[in-house]
Amino acid sequence: QVQLVESGGGLVQAGGSLRLSCAASGRFFSTYTMAWFRQAPGKEREFAAAFGWNGVTYYADSVKGRFSISRDNAKNTVYLQMNGLKPEDTAVYYCGVSNSLGSSTSNDYDYWGQGTQVTGSS
Repeated sequence: QVQLVESGGGLVQAGGSLRLSCAASGRFFSTYTMAWFRQAPGKEREFAAAFGWNGVTYYADSVKGRFSISRDNAKNTVYLQMNGLKPEDTAVYYCGVSNSLGSSTSNDYDYWGQGTQVTGSS
């Protein structure tokens, strides 16, 4: 069983930055792909970024060049640095764990955190 706890969300003006954190419990953290998805009101959950267990990172086109995902296996934590935030980045951001390498499909993720709200104001 893996438990995930996200933190770091908030309200930020357009062009600002936020850093999200996701702390995971459980063993073998380094063998999982860790990812961030987001869900805006009335929309489906969509992929933002993933950090594969092989050290490779993956990004959605909508965040590429603005967001950066990293992980600290010693702390069982994955981060999402968000720069240049836009109003359309407003969503609840979820951290997920998967055995699949770098998947962008939410169905491939077995565990989810409770989410953290990010609001970009214009």
